Amino acid sequence: MFVHKEDINYQELKTKNIDGKRHYVTPEGNYPSVTTVTSLAIKDGINAWRKRIGEKEANKIAGQAARRGTIVHKICEDYLNNVKINYEEITPINHFLFKQIKPILDIRLQEVYGLEVPLFSKYLRVAGRVDLVGMWDGKVSIIDFKTASKRKRRDWITNYFMQESAYAVMFEEMFGIPVSQIVTIIAVEADEPQLFIEKRDDWIGGFIELRDKWESSQSAEHLSE
Repeated sequence: MFVHKEDINYQELKTKNIDGKRHYVTPEGNYPSVTTVTSLAIKDGINAWRKRIGEKEANKIAGQAARRGTIVHKICEDYLNNVKINYEEITPINHFLFKQIKPILDIRLQEVYGLEVPLFSKYLRVAGRVDLVGMWDGKVSIIDFKTASKRKRRDWITNYFMQESAYAVMFEEMFGIPVSQIVTIIAVEADEPQLFIEKRDDWIGGFIELRDKWESSQSAEHLSE
């Protein structure tokens, strides 16, 4: 059974599309999602990959990955909410991926501060929804679940770390609880899981640069209209 911290009051946020990009409606205005901003870090690589394998195949792979990720996220969320998991209703691959994440959570996570937490920041001018905030190895941490078909090199996933660092700053700004640690758990098909533990302050500068780049690109788009 996971212990949940009950004294943090989260405020739900609505979303809306502006110029085809997801934004959150916050008390401070409409802010772009964190993932919209961090997508700039992988945009060139994604475009090259799509060109290499073709749009049809790329859309098929991306769709499968998205569905897999959504399902495994939901299983993890139910488990952390102390809901009994009916393994007979889970496909073998999703069961396999969850079984990679489960023992890591059992050993390393001491307390749940929030799941699917809506966050925003006036300082960063972004908003988003984080998988998990909790006490990890004795430190309040941002924790993200990922799934992958193959193992990831650390330098391939810097966008994950920048995204999580932004969530850490947003959480601290909203609730006054410092978050210095970010954790990425990747369940890998037909391989061992991966665990990356990083310091927020090593990545927040990179996120701010991306945020500024994104804002500049939006200003340029509107000037050209």
